[in-house]
Amino acid sequence: MKIIVGLGNPGLKYKNTRHNAGFLAIDELVRNMGLIWRENKKLKAQICRLADVIYAKPLTFMNESGLAVRAILSYYKLLPEKTGSAAGDLSEILTVIHDDLDIALGKYKISIDSRSAGHNGVRSIIGQLGTKNFKRLRLGIKPAETGEIPAEKYVLQKFTLTEIKNISGVINELLEKI
Repeated sequence: MKIIVGLGNPGLKYKNTRHNAGFLAIDELVRNMGLIWRENKKLKAQICRLADVIYAKPLTFMNESGLAVRAILSYYKLLPEKTGSAAGDLSEILTVIHDDLDIALGKYKISIDSRSAGHNGVRSIIGQLGTKNFKRLRLGIKPAETGEIPAEKYVLQKFTLTEIKNISGVINELLEKI
């Protein structure tokens, strides 16, 4: 079984913000497969399932994403202590899709067993699972020009139309790798 999680903040206020790039990506993936999200309060997430793959969007705010991811892995008995995986290795089970301010808009990176690099959603997941050994699909949101906007404000701004077109192409390319 595999779990694919897109990170973002719930609610209309955060829809199409840069910090919700993970939600944009997983929504596109689910839409392309013709699946429908179902809210699961016990798992603190919206869930879709196709065969042995679970798709999830946490209903928690970004900084508490780990609570939902842990609940999902626990429910499906996929926590490292349940699977007996060496050193908490979830790299074949868990994939997390999220924004990354250190990567240029229109680019992405795939990493495994890496630190949070300041991303609070990833930090929460690492803290809740006790391991950083999972796959991350990091969608770049770094602006071409750096302005005077603090990072915490920049990530909560909505994508411009040009940025949406740019990131949509990257999302489609990235989803082919899942």
